[in-house]
Amino acid sequence: MQSQAMQGKVVLITGATSGIGKVTAVTLADMGATMVVLGRNAEKGKELLEEITLRTGSKSIDFIRCDLASLDTVKEAATDFKSRYDRLDVLIDNAGGINGKRMTTKDGFEYTFGVNHLAHFVLTNRLLDLLKTSAPSRAVVTSSAAHLSGHIDFDDLMAEKKYTAFKAYGQSKLANVLFTFELARRTQGTRVTANCLHPGAVRSNFAKGMGGAVSGFYTIFGVFMKSPEQGAQTMIYLASSPEVESVTGKYFAKSKLKASSPESTNQAQARRLWEISEQLTKKWLA
Repeated sequence: MQSQAMQGKVVLITGATSGIGKVTAVTLADMGATMVVLGRNAEKGKELLEEITLRTGSKSIDFIRCDLASLDTVKEAATDFKSRYDRLDVLIDNAGGINGKRMTTKDGFEYTFGVNHLAHFVLTNRLLDLLKTSAPSRAVVTSSAAHLSGHIDFDDLMAEKKYTAFKAYGQSKLANVLFTFELARRTQGTRVTANCLHPGAVRSNFAKGMGGAVSGFYTIFGVFMKSPEQGAQTMIYLASSPEVESVTGKYFAKSKLKASSPESTNQAQARRLWEISEQLTKKWLA
């Protein structure tokens, strides 16, 4: 049993049925948090809740079905959460992935951009009022060092002209950083903080959608990568540490402030992405 630093806190997390999200969910539950997990697979969700109870003794855990590739279910999940809870202390936008070939979500968005960015954009905005009334509260977003080579291609956001897996992934991870920084600006004075992180190269199911050489690379070199327990530490730090209670609009790695890419600090770029994201998802924000 760890310290009860999160006692009385309600935490909502995406992407927690495996990897760093799972470690974070278990750890924060062990610290006393009420953990609410969003996921598309109800069976995996049930198994995770059972594992959290077994490992921590906590029964303050919950699962809400949500397929991030369907913004209808994202909207429904946010509504469902609000019907069950009257506060939200920490929102962790963690789920993400990479795809070897171009795919689209159920709403027609390029899959990597749709799941990694737009789904969390909708989820966060639909829960923002609750974060504000629960303040001091936190939004924590999992990005990646891949954002350093990313670029927001406003002329081809959905990669209809040209698709490569790493270009799409880099763009989505840069979108995560731009979104975080703009969210921090838009919540100034509310005591809601927004920070993002690079977890490091982690042994996980991250590349399972890639196949071929990339998947093989992760299999061969996985032994040199961080364990999920190591990779989760920055996320846990941003979700729980008193040291960052008033820190906002920053990018972290290894639980320390890091410089993000020059493009990520372009405020005009961040506003443009936010406004385009609003236009693309207005049906689900209404």
